[in-house]
Amino acid sequence: MPTKQITEIFAQVTTFIIEAEKLKNIYRQSKIVGLDRQENSAEHSWQVTLLALTLAPYSINTIDPFKVVKMLLIHDLVEIDAGDKMIYSKAHDDFDNELKAAKRIFGLLPDTIRDEYLALWTEFELRQTNESKFAYALDRLMPVLQNLNNPAYQTWTHHNISKEQVLLVNAAIAEAHPEIWEIVKGQINTTFTTP
Repeated sequence: MPTKQITEIFAQVTTFIIEAEKLKNIYRQSKIVGLDRQENSAEHSWQVTLLALTLAPYSINTIDPFKVVKMLLIHDLVEIDAGDKMIYSKAHDDFDNELKAAKRIFGLLPDTIRDEYLALWTEFELRQTNESKFAYALDRLMPVLQNLNNPAYQTWTHHNISKEQVLLVNAAIAEAHPEIWEIVKGQINTTFTTP
């Protein structure tokens, strides 16, 4: 027979996991490579986490890959309440609303996990550690890769995003890995032309 403690913990964790299911209904501006549909935030979280695991051995700074993975898996959960905001929009910087969402969503968990996830989310947002800079850089990189590999750079073209905006907003990639940024910047400069 399960103990009262594990019964309560399991109830909290499953409530959180079912709440996280809502991330599948949050659609981003980026389109899936080769498809004419927007990806949802859960798909983005999975793919950027896979990218991080794959590139972690090549990080120029010492990082804890498990910590990066945790950051990337939880960083967009706030979109359940706050919605997805396009990185090129002035509305993108919505820290107060996202913090409120983080407190509510992580508050569904047992206290120790709640505190850990809130700390990881905040660390990601502040980008002051090697792990948070690496995670943020890859969060920027994934949509760039999608746009570079989709016909007519779908999202950028659809929203009239200029090459200069793409370069400026995504320059944060250089904070985590200047060489990768040079490669990606070169691809943007040579292939993406705006009308």
